[in-house]
Amino acid sequence: MHKTQLFPAGFVVGLIACLLAAPGFAGDLDAGISRKGTTGTPAAESSSSGCPQNADGTFCWMSPDIGEAWTSGFIGSGVSINVIDDFKEQPFDADLGRGTQRQRHGDWVAEIAGMVAPGANIFKYDYLEGSSIGLQDGLNIINASYRIIEPLSQHPREQAIVDAAWAGTAIVTKSADNYSNEVGRPHEGDFDGLTLGLIGAPSAIFVGALDHNGTPGNKTRLARYSNYPGSNPEVRNQFLTVGVEGDKTGLYGTSYAAPVVAGYAAILGSKFTSATPTQIT
Repeated sequence: MHKTQLFPAGFVVGLIACLLAAPGFAGDLDAGISRKGTTGTPAAESSSSGCPQNADGTFCWMSPDIGEAWTSGFIGSGVSINVIDDFKEQPFDADLGRGTQRQRHGDWVAEIAGMVAPGANIFKYDYLEGSSIGLQDGLNIINASYRIIEPLSQHPREQAIVDAAWAGTAIVTKSADNYSNEVGRPHEGDFDGLTLGLIGAPSAIFVGALDHNGTPGNKTRLARYSNYPGSNPEVRNQFLTVGVEGDKTGLYGTSYAAPVVAGYAAILGSKFTSATPTQIT
């Protein structure tokens, strides 16, 4: 019997020395769960976390430009972020500024997207289900922080993600992966079928990780584990990077970069309300 293998693209602090994604996992659909934020700039909340909250309501792992967007009233309102991920397997501890929590990979990914865009609607779906994705009214973003090493034809949900990116019906933010490798190249002989399907898609974004949020006075660089765009011009045109400050949160990996970009996309969608997914991308 052939067992499906799927790998998340993030890892907790205890695994950073390995610079590898966690073991394969699978789970069941967890649909219909949404979190709808309020309008306006998010209010500051008390926290006993080691990742302090800033005066503008943002948290220590966020880039300052998120606070600037919030102050202008753009928080992702009216946009849906669909997180396709693991919501069933082993949870682990981390801290995004709300104190230490124990959550599964997908819950951490969804929380990051929702914290960056607190006005967005967050929907959670388990990966590798035998059904498509029910997109919502308005602008949709799909975040996929994992990889598959089998043909897309065997995975209807992942095929639907690729179809949406090629049709331009949703923005797809895809983690670049953690093998210090070129996006689209095999790792130990295995190709990521989801990545291959998204190369060239007009509303797909591959997201790599920087080692922190840079400033003109404190420049950053690509995290040593992050995949990179390489020489393929299509991938280079689709590739973005954001800071992943795992020393503050306990979360390392491009898994946790992709939902930041998903949140950015929701913020842009709440500002440019008539823009298409391809235009936002």
